[in-house]
Amino acid sequence: MSPRTASSAPSTLVRFDPGAGAPAYRQICDSLRDAIVSGRLAAGAHLPGTRVLADELGVSRNTVNGALAHLRAEGYVVARPRTGIFVNDLLPDAVLTVSWRRPAPARGDAHRPRATVRRTLGSARSAALAKLPLGAGRSIVQPARPFQTGVPAMDAFPWSLWARLLGRCARHFGATIGGYGPVLGHVPLREAVAAYVAAARGARCTADQVVVTAGAQQGLDLVARVLVDPGDTVWLEDPGYPAVRGVFTAAGARIEPIALDAEGFQVPAGDDPGPRAVYVTPSRQYPTGVTMSAARRLQLLRWADRVDTWIVEDDYDSEFRYSSRPLNCLQGLDENDRVIYVGTFSKNVFPGLRLGYLIVPRDLVEPFEAARAVADRQPPAIEQAVLAEFIRSGHLARHVRRMRSLYAERRDALLGAAREHLGERVEFGDTAAGMLALAWLPRGISDRDASRRALAAGIETPPLSAYAIRPPPRGGLLLGYAAFPPRELREAMRRLGSALREAGLRR
Repeated sequence: MSPRTASSAPSTLVRFDPGAGAPAYRQICDSLRDAIVSGRLAAGAHLPGTRVLADELGVSRNTVNGALAHLRAEGYVVARPRTGIFVNDLLPDAVLTVSWRRPAPARGDAHRPRATVRRTLGSARSAALAKLPLGAGRSIVQPARPFQTGVPAMDAFPWSLWARLLGRCARHFGATIGGYGPVLGHVPLREAVAAYVAAARGARCTADQVVVTAGAQQGLDLVARVLVDPGDTVWLEDPGYPAVRGVFTAAGARIEPIALDAEGFQVPAGDDPGPRAVYVTPSRQYPTGVTMSAARRLQLLRWADRVDTWIVEDDYDSEFRYSSRPLNCLQGLDENDRVIYVGTFSKNVFPGLRLGYLIVPRDLVEPFEAARAVADRQPPAIEQAVLAEFIRSGHLARHVRRMRSLYAERRDALLGAAREHLGERVEFGDTAAGMLALAWLPRGISDRDASRRALAAGIETPPLSAYAIRPPPRGGLLLGYAAFPPRELREAMRRLGSALREAGLRR
């Protein structure tokens, strides 16, 4: 069935008076918005072409385009490639309501009707955001519960060294770093980051391409602000990092999940128009642990260049590879400036630092600088100065090497305890890298039920299904091991085995 096209008559769609004081584009924008809100233009209606509207109203196409661009930014209409402009299915004026309880009326007022107050709680987009599993079932607790994911070995971090660097920076840089700094970040830190990712990840960049952010999450939010217009399509790995869904949903994107195979993200074979952007975790897919092969990486880069698509590469814990040297990042292989690289110091330093970074193509540096200034004038200066010294002096590289050895030991303890307490019916995904392991459950056992039973036993094991847009073929549990000594891992695995037997696991 073809989409319904709205009537193009100005008398029904647009109230336009050339002699009025308001600009023409504003009158057109306001009239179309009123028609959408009133229902005269229904959700999904196909608007007349810009040439038709311009001719009938006696204005230029640029005037009409300006009005439609304003409506797109507000979320009332969406543009679909090669098809036209449509009324958005999810309007920003859709509201949530709530009935507020009022005190019971006095006896003398019993005959009076009880009023219900309607309150607007937020935009329709905020309602969609509220439904997303942004934490994928994770609770933030301190100290971390056994198997909690995303937490590094903070018991092994060189805190005394960090304190000395902090004191030194406070004494020597006081006046320099006490005022406003560069929007893109402390220059010595950007220089240190560029040198570090070149050596550790094979990235190709200079300091002026580095954008310092308040963690990877803010970096992803900036990516969405710069790259995505409301209605644009974004492809995400499925299963994948839930908070990314929230970032692109907040930008008004249409999310399309892409299934994984043994080599990771599945690249289309043809040259059909691509999405606005694709988000991938090629070094170690989150949460399955699959590493994208070298051939698949080159295939993805060639395809993105052909169909004019941006690649957002999240390299969240790439340094922690135990059986071989980490593969070079996509950004280092990219010869056509299609990759925006997202990095974080939450895993290789500590989460409370709240510093991350982007590496962006040179043509996008100015838009990212503007978006960074709007979002958060600058990152904290003293923390940037300390981190720059931590990297420049070689402390970060040494710490990562120590953590590789420590995490390999803790991973081996986890797998050994799993063989003892879970038996062979629970299979593990790729554990050659990273800070967590995915335990695949036998078919027929609900991972959400298993996760709830584990939590009741004091163990945090998020279910794989909480990370998926489409139901996965079988359930699984995510087991973080980096933050826990071997003895604690073995005891936690014993309790997990009891919880899984309650959920129906038979050894």
